[in-house]
Amino acid sequence: MILTGTIVNVFAVLIGSSIGLLVGSRLPKKITTSVFNAMGLFTMFLGFYMALKGHNFLVMVFSLILGTIVGEMMSLETKVEGLSDRLKKVLKLGNPKFTEGMLTAFLLFCMGSMTILGAIDEGVGNGSEILLTKSLMDGFSSIALASAFGIGVIFSVIPLFIFQGGITLFAWWLGEFFPEVMINDLTAVGGILLIGLGVNILELKHIKIMNMLPALLFAILFSWIANAV
Repeated sequence: MILTGTIVNVFAVLIGSSIGLLVGSRLPKKITTSVFNAMGLFTMFLGFYMALKGHNFLVMVFSLILGTIVGEMMSLETKVEGLSDRLKKVLKLGNPKFTEGMLTAFLLFCMGSMTILGAIDEGVGNGSEILLTKSLMDGFSSIALASAFGIGVIFSVIPLFIFQGGITLFAWWLGEFFPEVMINDLTAVGGILLIGLGVNILELKHIKIMNMLPALLFAILFSWIANAV
């Protein structure tokens, strides 16, 4: 069945996050802080690793510049923070890192080549093995993330389902539209966003990563143009 891998992935994150919330609530503050810093360092490492997969620097630069301009004009970060604040009030949540946890988890779970390759593989009818393997990895990762960031990690399954499931349906509709070079360009831009996210987690400087998210769409567009000419 189409979307099987994504559905399993969502449940794996939900289960892992729930375990992380139970474990995190019982940990001393100094341990939680240390885990939080460790996740920040790992996020930066993963970002550099992913960014190095890109080879077309013009695609990366223009995607980031135009994506950031569009995100700033749309005030994405302000709107998402307002939405998360309303959600926290409705659900009576007091976690100050709700938005950061949701965004961190989403980027970690969805910006790797494994996500895109797995979603495309499932969409073109080659099975869900890649996404099932990814689900196991994300399930364990979500334990650590939820223990550090809290309940926001659970809500990351919403953008995860939309993004990953959307790629699967897109691949099912268009066939093998995504060449390997496009996957690498998208992964590289996602890696740069993860580096910025790591900077935020470590509280070195506040970078409006949410306003940069449109860069991912521009990466697909510019990569397609670069390889079409």
